[in-house]
Amino acid sequence: MDGIDDENTFLLDDELHSDTDTDISSNYSDYSSDDSCNEHSSDEDLSSARIFTEVDVKNPSVPCPRFKFSGIPSVHVQFDDTSDVLQFYETFIDFSLMSKIVEETNEYAKQCIQSSVARQFSKSKFWVETTVEELHVFFALNILQGIVKKLGIDHYWSKRYSTNAPFFSKIMSHCRFCLLQCYLHFSDNAAFDPQNHKCPRLVKVWPVLKHLNEKFSEMVTPERDVTIDESLMLFKGRLGWKQFIPLKRARFGVKCFMLCESISGYVWSIIIYTGKDTILKPEYSKFCFSSQIVLTMMEPLLHKGYSLKIDNYYSSPELADKLVSCRTDIYGTLNLKRKEVPKKMQKKKLKKGEIIAFQRGKVTVMKWMDKKNVLLLSTIHNTEMEQIQVRSEMKEKPKIVMNYNNTMGLFPFESSIFNCHLTTTTD
Repeated sequence: MDGIDDENTFLLDDELHSDTDTDISSNYSDYSSDDSCNEHSSDEDLSSARIFTEVDVKNPSVPCPRFKFSGIPSVHVQFDDTSDVLQFYETFIDFSLMSKIVEETNEYAKQCIQSSVARQFSKSKFWVETTVEELHVFFALNILQGIVKKLGIDHYWSKRYSTNAPFFSKIMSHCRFCLLQCYLHFSDNAAFDPQNHKCPRLVKVWPVLKHLNEKFSEMVTPERDVTIDESLMLFKGRLGWKQFIPLKRARFGVKCFMLCESISGYVWSIIIYTGKDTILKPEYSKFCFSSQIVLTMMEPLLHKGYSLKIDNYYSSPELADKLVSCRTDIYGTLNLKRKEVPKKMQKKKLKKGEIIAFQRGKVTVMKWMDKKNVLLLSTIHNTEMEQIQVRSEMKEKPKIVMNYNNTMGLFPFESSIFNCHLTTTTD
């Protein structure tokens, strides 16, 4: 998660993930659209007509209940007791996608070979058309290379007794692997129209991205609690929208925004960041970029009572008001410099353990002093504190912090099928 380096304004999300294993559930009653807490019913700029009022933290009011959840969480694919990892893989990387990749790979190889004169020792002279079965093996070897670490691809076919990996040479020759890696292709270059394509910058991987996004959302209806965060896929080549995020493990690479089910970490939707050309819904253009990301990804889940957890990069009072108007709850960390955050909360200095909060409608913003200032926003929490044991001492923390810690950062953003596949094919 990204943070803003302001020591006196808020706690970085990594610091929020404290040493606690307490499992706390929120026992809120269903929240109907007629409830007095819900004063938003249109898509207009709702925040301008409302102001934050300070909350009495010593006698906090009852938190607004969650919206009534109307979704039906389920998995829309049948797996039996004999199901293995390969069946899960083939659910997403299915025959139709593989057939498309085989077709484009063979066509691209044909174009490349015909357009150039092969040198005397060129490997292209040994090219023969690939098949679905062979590409499955090729992808498997790429995934295995992420498990068995070597200095370079050539080392996997080394004949030296001290460093060789005989499995690779038994499955596929080095020459064939290099040819497939050279000619692997996903889209038809001749059919590309930059004026009409939905995302010209992603044209090379667009069929794969589109297919996987459809599969991710078709196969699972997520539980009520969902999360949006960014993931960084390692890539050090030349790319105009390559990102540097020092807090991420990869540090350099392609940034993806992911909507995931909190309880399982299942990736439900992906948006690849491509700068100003990032695919977003035009109807949300009046919002800031981070809010556009959230609203675009959450659009299929709005008006169903979902509860969204986000970090300070995305959250803002304006976004919270919009989601409340769409019967969607939200909570997470907050950047103190966001628009509409009460000025009194920005200026007031707190002692360790103190908390200050403001509320308008269903949206509550609060600041709590731990080792640093922790800024929080929620539509389902008040300032209630809770005793927890950290190592050998008892500490008091806001319940929202406990719920946030129990749902954020507990699942591997970097381990989705799409992530593994794209990383191995772009290196």
